[in-house]
Amino acid sequence: MAHSDTARIHDGAVVAASATLGDFVVAYPGADVGEHCRVRGFTQLWPGVRLEAGADLGPGVTLEAPDSLDARQAGDSIVIGAQARVGAGALISRGVRLGQGAVVAPGTVVAQSVPPYAIVSGSPARVTGYTQNVSGSPALDWHRRVDVPAEPSVVALEVAGVTVHRFKFMHDPRGDLSVGEFEREIPFTPKRYFLVLNVPSDKSRGEHAHRECHQFLVCVKGSCAVVADDLEQRCEVHLDSPDIGVYLPPMTWGIQYKYSSDAVLLVFASHYYAADDYIRDYDEFVAAKRGAAQETA
Repeated sequence: MAHSDTARIHDGAVVAASATLGDFVVAYPGADVGEHCRVRGFTQLWPGVRLEAGADLGPGVTLEAPDSLDARQAGDSIVIGAQARVGAGALISRGVRLGQGAVVAPGTVVAQSVPPYAIVSGSPARVTGYTQNVSGSPALDWHRRVDVPAEPSVVALEVAGVTVHRFKFMHDPRGDLSVGEFEREIPFTPKRYFLVLNVPSDKSRGEHAHRECHQFLVCVKGSCAVVADDLEQRCEVHLDSPDIGVYLPPMTWGIQYKYSSDAVLLVFASHYYAADDYIRDYDEFVAAKRGAAQETA
């Protein structure tokens, strides 16, 4: 355990032996600091604060204090996920969870939970990108944007099973036309569709995977970005034309963000709605993917 001489750990705080606490860090009873975490200085770790393995807090990070140090209330907890990084001077509100691998830019004010591997900045925080490599450490090249083909075609991406499609687009004085055919160009027959619209520009949608349902996404108006994640690779596709679509097979974690103010996202689904087909927790998604991989090994 390597701590600054000015760091203080109260009885009742749990701090892993491999963790490092910098200058004037205080861990109060009920705080929990995991293996290989680093708190660089001038941060109070209140009751209900949990830092999961490898979390890294820059100097001067403020974690909102609970109303009482003696009686914890629902919503007081702050969870910093495994390998998450919080920049200097950031403020994290009570009740917030930073997903694993999330990156908070210096000075950011985080009042809502942050998805795994998301990069947020600003006041209030908004998602500006996603880290690229899932299996390794977050890199400075945060995410890889996919180049959409200029001509009608289907391109397989590095994320398993995900494809980006450029459809036929015909210009006509009477009005333009774009067309795609299910089963020929889109690899399933839909049983359901839904539209996503009026999304505030700082919000993300999706943030889930499906066990069996296939999806195909087209931004028919405006623009948005789609992130696809298979645990090994992550990539981002910018949908800014109604003749571009993205196919997401089952067991792919999907996120949509960077919505323009006029964006309308059309999603076709291969199955009727079923709540138990959704995986909404990233840790559950990781466990399901790895379990399926072991079964087939």
